[in-house]
Amino acid sequence: MAGKAVIIGLNAAIVTVSDDHPKILVVPQAGVNVTTPESWDALPFGPFDPLHHRTLDIGLRDWVQEQTHLTLGYVEQLYTFGDRGRNAMEVDEAGAHVVSVGYLALTRTNESEPEDAAWRDWYQFFPWEDWRDGKPSIIDQAIAPLLREWAADQADASSEEMTRGKRRDRIRLCFGLDGVHWDDEKVLERYELLYEAGLLREAMRDGRQNARVAHDTQNTEMSLGMPMQFDHRRILATAMSRLRAKLKYRPVAFELMPQVFTLYELQRTVEALLGLHVHKQNFRRLVEKGGLVERTGRMTTRTGGRPAEQFRFRREVLNERPAPGLRLAPSKSRATT
Repeated sequence: MAGKAVIIGLNAAIVTVSDDHPKILVVPQAGVNVTTPESWDALPFGPFDPLHHRTLDIGLRDWVQEQTHLTLGYVEQLYTFGDRGRNAMEVDEAGAHVVSVGYLALTRTNESEPEDAAWRDWYQFFPWEDWRDGKPSIIDQAIAPLLREWAADQADASSEEMTRGKRRDRIRLCFGLDGVHWDDEKVLERYELLYEAGLLREAMRDGRQNARVAHDTQNTEMSLGMPMQFDHRRILATAMSRLRAKLKYRPVAFELMPQVFTLYELQRTVEALLGLHVHKQNFRRLVEKGGLVERTGRMTTRTGGRPAEQFRFRREVLNERPAPGLRLAPSKSRATT
């Protein structure tokens, strides 16, 4: 029996930072009723055509340029997403199975405005990830109670006490509960936990029985972030995890900065991506003593207040040491639970 055809697609999580907001490029769908998957936002997608594109990377850049007029800077392959049912809607549909190669791409805000696309703050999809104003209330008010209820559920536990214990441990480690340190890099693990517990709208679309129960009794789909088509929120979570980790050992933050900038502007960009405040003096010391920037000799009042010195990225650092990143620690006053 012949199987379904397989299409190789390219999905891009295209990130920029504007006005201290990390934003992701999405393709809005018709309508505004988020109760139907057909209306959810999607990440940009394009098929890989080996007759026209020598590599996947070239294919990605070409169709992004063609569709949105955006010129991508840093591009990195994330993962191949090919689970059965990943491109299903509420009911199974006949047709080809789509395997997507996910990418993280960075672009500066001074690029041309995208066409037939829109920028969304990525915290609209992951509201529990932004700790810049302290611990998000959604964790204690919604997420923790619902996850603990799920952890205590015995219905699908083959070994009840062991399963409950593992679930409780995952909840604590992922969401920084009961004194556990918040790990900003666990974006994907947190998404997968919420999905497994049936608390995300995408889980209901995929037909998980516990999701249908949760959404019949709890109005959590909006409070737990905007859903996305297919498995695109999982791809975005993967991109966020990768970028947050990458910031600490590679100078990728500078791909999002203008040619000249102040250290305050650089710090605010990094904080927006991490969802955490960092210690100002430590940040400046790491950046300057690490040889990541060089002075331009110019001053600006763009940020308000007193004139601030402008810097530029010092690209020579890429050849001077293997891991020229920002080994940052969050500000203790902001990252407490």
